[in-house]
Amino acid sequence: MSRILSLLGSPSARSRSGALLAEMEGRLAAALDVPQPPRRVVLRELPAAALLAGDAAAAPIVEAIAALREARLVLVATPIYKAAYSGLLKAFLDVLPQDALRGKTIVPLASGGSLAHLLALDYALRPVLAALGAHDIRAAVFATDAQLPLHADAHRPVHELGLRLDRAVADLLEPAEAWAARVEARPVAVVPRARIPALDVIEARCSA
Repeated sequence: MSRILSLLGSPSARSRSGALLAEMEGRLAAALDVPQPPRRVVLRELPAAALLAGDAAAAPIVEAIAALREARLVLVATPIYKAAYSGLLKAFLDVLPQDALRGKTIVPLASGGSLAHLLALDYALRPVLAALGAHDIRAAVFATDAQLPLHADAHRPVHELGLRLDRAVADLLEPAEAWAARVEARPVAVVPRARIPALDVIEARCSA
């Protein structure tokens, strides 16, 4: 799972965006039949002073950038505040080298108070990811507060959100040949999921 990396941009220890990311990580690990979820970089744990100063030489930031460099699939999770992704995520993206996301598949995940915040992903986050070299940016998974209600001590997705997360995972695991055929609107043969070399597919599609 070293080729898959999660970035959590929430400043809170317990957050809906963190819960959304955990759900995506769990579903992806299950689909790949691996015991552990992807490696996660929690941005609030990076040194704030170095992030604000744009100091990419600070050791924890160097390690985070190195992990990102090795990844082929990157899950980017953030809360949406006032039609913008988190300042914490922005600070991290600002210290990344030019073209840091080139050759990577990106899946944006976000939570917000209402659907009114959804456009922030397309008009604020997506252009920044593209400016860093990302060309394969998948459809974002956005969850409102109501879609991640608190149950006991954790936020759990409602059924509809769970289905959208499953679709996002299935899209990532789709064979490269079937994906190309679907884009060209040709009939696609059904391939059993157990036969799909998921990480090879991700690598192939990122390097194409």
